[in-house]
Formats: sequence, C-alpha cells, structure tokens
Amino acid sequence: MDIVVLQKRLRQFALERHWQPYQTPKNLAMAMVVEAAELVEIFQWMTPEESAQIAQRPEQHQHLGEEIADVMLYLLQIADHSGVDVAAAVERKLALNAIKYPVA
Repeated sequence: MDIVVLQKRLRQFALERHWQPYQTPKNLAMAMVVEAAELVEIFQWMTPEESAQIAQRPEQHQHLGEEIADVMLYLLQIADHSGVDVAAAVERKLALNAIKYPVA
C-alpha cells in the first residue's frame, strides 16, 4: 500500500463531492472516533476466545475489515490535512517504543 497515493485518492474523492470545507483535522478525528467505536462494537460481547476466532466467521470478518478500513482512512486524512508524514511518524514511534520497552 502506497500511503501517499492513497492520500491523493482520498483528496480527489473529497474534492469530487465538495467535502473539503468539512474535512478539518478536528472533524476527521471526531469521525474516526465514531468509526473506532463501531470497530469496538464488533467485539463488545465476545469472549477473548471468540474474538481470536473472528476469521472463522465470514460475515463478521468482512465487517471487521470494513471498520478497520474506515478508521485507517480517517487516520490517513487527518495526517494529510495536518502535514504529518505517516511513514516517518510510525518509524519514529517504533524507535521510541523500542527504547521505552527494551527486550528483557
């Protein structure tokens, strides 16, 4: 997946629908939280074992993929509208986590 290409596609998608005035980082973050809640809702009443076996349930597994995609698309749009280089931010965070949580 090419993040920059995907962000360009998302910008074009919004442009074609005249959504630019509404796509502020604040609004996108709020929308992302709503989608994250929908993601959590899939697992709400499952046992840990059931959640680990979701791939065995095709309809729920497809729904899970859709909600993950929604959250990811909003995150990419937030980064794009805020000037955050996602790849660089992820690499930096992984390096910081390695320092914060060293191997025992």
